[in-house]
Amino acid sequence: MSAIVTIGIDLAKNVFAVHGVDATGKSALVRPSVPRGKLLELIAALPPCLIGVEACSGTHHWARELCLSYIFSGMADE
Repeated sequence: MSAIVTIGIDLAKNVFAVHGVDATGKSALVRPSVPRGKLLELIAALPPCLIGVEACSGTHHWARELCLSYIFSGMADE
């Protein structure tokens, strides 16, 4: 697996989509269906990197959970 430098997470109610890319922008991690209870386990197994998520009601919760070893960025939906 290539070194993942950026992860995008599509937050939803129970199942999340996770997509990670390497420094060249190539897909290095694609998980279209990650249960809520397994998200932290998946992220903890990865090296520290930039994590981007859409701004929604759950963004602040996940920012607190993920910001310990990762750079977290919430983005406005458009």
